[in-house]
Amino acid sequence: MQQLPARPGRPSTQTPDIAPRGAAFDLAFDASLLAGQLAPSSMAMYQRDFIAYAAFAGSPAALLDAATLARWRTHLAQETQMSPNTINRMLSAVKRLMREAASQGYIPHEAAAAFADVAGVKAAALKDRIKENARVKIEPVAMRTMCDSPESERLIGLRDTALLASLASSGLRVSELAVLKRQQIRAKGSGFVVLVRGKNDVEYREAPLSREARAHIMRWLAERPVESDYVFTSFEGRGERVGARPLSVSGIWRIVRKYSDTAGLEDIKPHDFRRFVGTQLARSNLRMAQKALGHKRLETTARHYILDELEAGLTDDLY
Repeated sequence: MQQLPARPGRPSTQTPDIAPRGAAFDLAFDASLLAGQLAPSSMAMYQRDFIAYAAFAGSPAALLDAATLARWRTHLAQETQMSPNTINRMLSAVKRLMREAASQGYIPHEAAAAFADVAGVKAAALKDRIKENARVKIEPVAMRTMCDSPESERLIGLRDTALLASLASSGLRVSELAVLKRQQIRAKGSGFVVLVRGKNDVEYREAPLSREARAHIMRWLAERPVESDYVFTSFEGRGERVGARPLSVSGIWRIVRKYSDTAGLEDIKPHDFRRFVGTQLARSNLRMAQKALGHKRLETTARHYILDELEAGLTDDLY
């Protein structure tokens, strides 16, 4: 096998430093090659997928053989219940890392090209694995029911009301909402916006925020007994002792699940709130929906964030 270059400042070796779980060898490179190209959350996902591939490969020689990636694809399709989208994402992560490894001199460009030639799985072939509830449409009446569910007489209810209203009117990703700070909320004209920098944003962008959501936020902050730059902070220990630390992403997931269950809704996820905003805005202006969600391409909004269904009777008066 060709000797792999070591990282700067380290002696050359075939098996340098990062050891994946489940594999008996070290990796010459990992997702840190993509530093400066991806957000930390995306890099963490690339790292996880690459470690899984390395564990399947079992040796440095096999890891650098594109045929191993093809065999991994077959393994994932036959031996797991992963959706085709998940499998293709994992394959793409490995191919992206191999391409970057070639550009940095870790592997030959020919090797990276061989990885690029490995095809993904066909969604149609594994369509039974695509979950029906992967993207749940929330109707406005159901959204109102859910957002009105928290007990506003309790402090935790004030926070949760503000959180649900913010999700339902801003289209923020859960990772963006978790670290939202009060100084990011700005008045604009007769309304309000949130300055946010998402995973693909170079600069801060404006996201909408309803006057109702802003009012709930201000009430929560006025009643909160602790000072914190973060808008949505956690409750610590037993009881309702408010902390100054921001809510975690998993904490927001639990809140959404709690009140969606209370409202009689099933399989609701925080990202379904983002799709709700996109769907509602696109009914009047697709461009505004794209801008609100911060998508670079209009096609992304149209394809993945608009959940309108075909209405019966559309062709009744065509002739």
